[in-house]
Amino acid sequence: MNPFDLSGRAALVTGANTGLGRAIAVGLARAGADIVAVGRSAPIETEALVRDLGRGFKAISADLGSTAPIPSVVEQAGPVDILVNNAGTIRRADSLDFTEEDWDAVMDTNLKTAFFLSQAVAKTWVAAGQGGRIINICSMLSFQGGIRVPSYTASKSGLAGLTKLLACEWASKGINVNGIAPGYFSTNNTEALRADETRNRDILARIPAGRWGDPSDLAGAAVFLSSDASAYVHGTVLAVDGGWLAR
Repeated sequence: MNPFDLSGRAALVTGANTGLGRAIAVGLARAGADIVAVGRSAPIETEALVRDLGRGFKAISADLGSTAPIPSVVEQAGPVDILVNNAGTIRRADSLDFTEEDWDAVMDTNLKTAFFLSQAVAKTWVAAGQGGRIINICSMLSFQGGIRVPSYTASKSGLAGLTKLLACEWASKGINVNGIAPGYFSTNNTEALRADETRNRDILARIPAGRWGDPSDLAGAAVFLSSDASAYVHGTVLAVDGGWLAR
């Protein structure tokens, strides 16, 4: 038996229409899982890639900038075995100038909604007498301070702490809660950094692997934390960072 096989399981992936979320969804599908993709825009490319792998696919349109859509999302998704809290946003400004609006927008999406969606899905598992897997997409800024992204750093630090807390509460219920902390990846969120010649050079100089991560680099970690191979892994935040934190 292959402990990494996800055949017969369904994964709900938020923010699956682009970037890291798309790569995670496709990676889980390649391992055998059917995919429920939640996002603000239609996940057309994600759907095509998943269906090409012969897996089932369902798209749910929802703006996870608030908790309002959560009951509908859970109802539309139906039974799932895996939840990946990937949906996120970022706002950049000096902390002296940072607005409450930018603070709330990031905290609501990255932390508040991730918690209440996890709660809603976990309730269905407990009611059904089954376990499940939750993967929170954290960040290097779950460990470090960063600059000019105060609400993002706060939200991702909070998400790492929440991962540990939920693992402590839910491990005995058969629910594995873990996180993945991507390093510096080529996505929409890092476009400004990659376009800044000085910042791009400085970042690459610190990454032992010598390159920005490709979203597909996350797939293996997501499959591991979704599968029986990680049955005794609870409350960890796995860095997939090209060696950034080791530097």
